[in-house]
Amino acid sequence: MKPLTQRSSKVVNKDMTFMEKIYLPAIFGGMWITLKHFFKKKNTVSYPEVKRPVAPIYRGQHVLKRDDEGRERCTACGLCAVSCPAEAITMVAAERKKGEENLYREEKYAKTYEINMLRCIFCGLCEEACPKEAIFLTDKIVDADFGRGDFIYGKDKLVETLEDRIDVSKRQIWDYQQ
Repeated sequence: MKPLTQRSSKVVNKDMTFMEKIYLPAIFGGMWITLKHFFKKKNTVSYPEVKRPVAPIYRGQHVLKRDDEGRERCTACGLCAVSCPAEAITMVAAERKKGEENLYREEKYAKTYEINMLRCIFCGLCEEACPKEAIFLTDKIVDADFGRGDFIYGKDKLVETLEDRIDVSKRQIWDYQQ
């Protein structure tokens, strides 16, 4: 069989010294590293009780914004779903009925709007593609869960409530300053 390369390899059978045979230098070196780390400040944080500060540009859980009158901004144009490289966003459009003018801004709205948070890569392209400024990524961390189905966020988890409005302007101002 021919060798794959033209290089030849030389095997050296060098005898180990007594100290190398008993591995004492290696053991002491490992113990020294362990002792150095033993007296250093710990990096671990007890997460639910102590939270580390989050960068102003952190991209976390999505939110579907409402306008000043409390109506949903999303018009189900589908640009966010098209721009999503992970194909995590799905929606179904519907026509606004008479009497729903206080719920939806435009004649067309998203009847169902779902984001599969297991597929989402938090790139922010959906946020940039939205012409109505309806979807934003907040600084909130996505909650952990046990079931895969619990990570498909519908409008019940995504649309902000009228009582608890989410301010995303701080991150937007930081983005524009860069």
